Amino acid sequence: MKMIIGAQFYTLRNFCKTLDEFSETLKKVADIGYTSVQISGTCAYEPEWLRDQLKANGLKCAVTHIPGDKLKADPVKVAHDHDIFDCEYVGLGCYNFAAEDATTEKFTEEYLPVAKAIHSAGKYFMYHNHDAEFKWENGKTILANLAEKISPELMGFTLDTFWVQAGGGDPAAWIEYLSGRVPCIHLKDYSYGRKMAVIGEGNINFDRVFKSAEKAGTKYMLVEQDECYGEDPFDCLARSYKYLSSLGFK
Repeated sequence: MKMIIGAQFYTLRNFCKTLDEFSETLKKVADIGYTSVQISGTCAYEPEWLRDQLKANGLKCAVTHIPGDKLKADPVKVAHDHDIFDCEYVGLGCYNFAAEDATTEKFTEEYLPVAKAIHSAGKYFMYHNHDAEFKWENGKTILANLAEKISPELMGFTLDTFWVQAGGGDPAAWIEYLSGRVPCIHLKDYSYGRKMAVIGEGNINFDRVFKSAEKAGTKYMLVEQDECYGEDPFDCLARSYKYLSSLGFK
């Protein structure tokens, strides 16, 4: 199956502060050419509203990022909301592993019940890394410990290429390590000065990333650029789309 490229809406969070803005932004993303999205960092919405907006713009929601408190409060309702707008993957965007008292064990205590509930409701729980997951804990990185502690059936990883490299890791190698549990990944380029960049305008070896992702069973590659450093985020997403489409991705 050909991997599908999508737009991560955290890139456009400043253009999704109201439902009207959110609606217009969905249209603009579809006009660029993207056919899938990740919903993250937007204003509040009802699942029926999102379903209708996605349908109107010919978009598929690949994965979300849901606040941790909301996930822990009622993971079954979150999963059922995802049924309404036809999204298989329920994501957690971050966990503060930079904190001194943050451990794999503590994460597991908090989120294993969430992962189990989401699995029972027919969805798949996804965790998104930053760089702190590459701290060492008991002889391994936290990311490796997470992968061992929670089974592949219960939790996957929305692996972020920029943050892997920022943590000192090799994005392609980590995709291979997590093979079978990376249905979604974040494409985010890394440039001099530890800056985020448009795909193809930084230094990550994406040829290796794409090959590893295909072997690992990745379905969706979501373009994200948290910071655009004064450039128009829509233009950044458009340039990434142009680069990726020139390689045959859609």
